[in-house]
Amino acid sequence: MNAGTWESHHAITTLMFRYAEAIDLADFDMIGELFAAASITNEGFPGEIRGRDAIAGLYRTTNMVHDDGTLRTRHVTTNVIVDIDEAADRAEARSYFVVFQCTAGLPLQPIVAGRYHDGFTRAGGTWHFARRHILLEAVGNVSEHLLIDLDALRMPR
Repeated sequence: MNAGTWESHHAITTLMFRYAEAIDLADFDMIGELFAAASITNEGFPGEIRGRDAIAGLYRTTNMVHDDGTLRTRHVTTNVIVDIDEAADRAEARSYFVVFQCTAGLPLQPIVAGRYHDGFTRAGGTWHFARRHILLEAVGNVSEHLLIDLDALRMPR
């Protein structure tokens, strides 16, 4: 794979950044649209979530929406490396993420950090997510962010 065209690189990174914007705004329908033909997996957690409705539902049932209608977070995606196979209409991307949060009860702080391993496909000239694998590497105080207990869901090592 290689860097591909500027247009492909831009389209792919824009998808990645749209996800960050959608989750911060608690726009779970948009997240479902972004991953409509994709799957999401999490390192250390069982199962795969696939398709628009299942993925939107996952985010609705796991994220705490605050009075302002958002998650009161900023998902920052950095160190994006994209490898594109223009001829095969496929691409891979790796990136880091840090989630910051600030609420009435929680001062501004990083609450989660990790990596994304993404796959993309192009159909009809448009790039789409094909998969996202999430690797959580550091978890802080997520009490004002998640409606689930991450430790209870992790697979035993």
